[in-house]
Amino acid sequence: MKRIVFSCLLLAASLRAEVKLPAIFADGMVLQQQQLVRVWGTAEVGEDVKITFGDQTHSSVADPTGKWSIILNPMNANAKPADLVVAGKNTITLKNVLVGEVWICSGQSNMQWTVKQAGKADEEIAAANHAQIRMFNVERSPSMTPQSDCKGGWKEASTANVGDFSAVGYFFGRHLHQVLKVPVGLINTSWGGTRIEAWTSHESLAERPCATEMIADWKDHVSKWDGAKEQAAFEKRKTDWQAQVKKIDEENAKLPADKKQPKPQAPRPPDDPTKTPHHPSVLFNGMVAPLVPYAIKGAIWYQGESNQRRAFQYQELLPTMVNDWRKQWVDAFSFYIVQLANFGNGHPVTTEAGVPDAWAELQEAQTLTAQTLDKCGIAIINDIGEQNDIHPKNKQEVGRRLALWALAKDYGKTGTEYSGPLYVSSVVQGDKVRIQFDHAGTGLKTRDGGELKQFQITGADQKWVWAKAKIEGNEVVVWSETVPQPVGVRYAWASWPEGANLINAEGLPASCFRTDDFLPSTLGVVSPFKEITPAKPAPAKP
Repeated sequence: MKRIVFSCLLLAASLRAEVKLPAIFADGMVLQQQQLVRVWGTAEVGEDVKITFGDQTHSSVADPTGKWSIILNPMNANAKPADLVVAGKNTITLKNVLVGEVWICSGQSNMQWTVKQAGKADEEIAAANHAQIRMFNVERSPSMTPQSDCKGGWKEASTANVGDFSAVGYFFGRHLHQVLKVPVGLINTSWGGTRIEAWTSHESLAERPCATEMIADWKDHVSKWDGAKEQAAFEKRKTDWQAQVKKIDEENAKLPADKKQPKPQAPRPPDDPTKTPHHPSVLFNGMVAPLVPYAIKGAIWYQGESNQRRAFQYQELLPTMVNDWRKQWVDAFSFYIVQLANFGNGHPVTTEAGVPDAWAELQEAQTLTAQTLDKCGIAIINDIGEQNDIHPKNKQEVGRRLALWALAKDYGKTGTEYSGPLYVSSVVQGDKVRIQFDHAGTGLKTRDGGELKQFQITGADQKWVWAKAKIEGNEVVVWSETVPQPVGVRYAWASWPEGANLINAEGLPASCFRTDDFLPSTLGVVSPFKEITPAKPAPAKP
């Protein structure tokens, strides 16, 4: 018995003594070029740790908590696979390591959406033969406290692997690789249906007044949670539902096909508030914190659908998260946002102007963040959405438009326009409003060569009407005979702005915008526990 105990103690001591690395450091990884690259891990207290990579050798000593870190000097891109060796009392050899450009890809389902779910999936998968493009998929795991490690692995963009890659991430990385001719590493940390507050650290959220009520509501929800009681209530709902379905099946068996009754949706099981991916900060804790401070060039972000009912709050939450991540990395890295695509949002087309629309308000929040923060940009995709599917299949163009921003702002490829027209300012001239834009490119035009559509105008009475509009140089002039003293103009201000057609000569669409400062429909909604259905958020058809 003593021998067994002694052996167990020796094994435990041996395990503690082992040099260990977080999962992000693994075979096939890509290291960021032309930056200091930190490698970190754990070992026995006081243990000497040495790293060798290429012509570099550096060493460190594990601190009193068993942690160590070593910084590699900046390196040029290198597509030749090499070994990175970490040696202490044991040795870890990471193989097939490249040096190039590294980007984080994050958000909800439209970032999680895989290549095999995207348009032309079979064709894309068959053509995938890019050994220099790698993706690390972070395993989805919420946590109430910040974690030091995650699960995942690096894979090459091959026919065997690429189907499970984030489609937006892959097409973004592929475009960079094709232009830059260097390896590209993509870290996919995304989860469908999640909200931005889950991706933001508690410390940063706690500093924001707009998050105070939300944090308090979640704290109250957790304190009142009774798992056993909730499970019992769920079992009763499920039993009732099963009985209802059985009754409908029996009745439907006697009816012709066109008379059959639809079946009700099954009840959802209880969602433990300490395990849900919706609790504030849990995805930062479990899926972002473990990546810090892995050297990166920047991040791309496709999220917002789950925050539309709190769109005005998003004006504060999005820049808070961007600044939070930059603070965590101690690096004001580039951050590029995908504006939500046009989408029917489950509502019928309306011919009414001036309809409040939370989707457009969320798009506005995204654009304001991109225009306000340094080293931010926004990919406008309001021309490739699908009316009845929140997940547009054309992820190739989403990735390309994100890459246009990165190539221009981070890699000096400024030979062509990289954004659609963005509203800058407006001037009222009598009964007309003249609107100015950034990113007009080599000129404004309409996609179909016809008249401009989806412009609305109002006077001080806030009675919106459809307006006439025309392009004059790099400006748009808007008016209506029924509004002699205009004070506000809106463009494409709807989740499905049917016919919106303002683009630049480079073919990139203009963002939705408004020149007015009227109160938005989502003002004051700051907690998911108090969300309301936005007033008549309908697609617009002038």
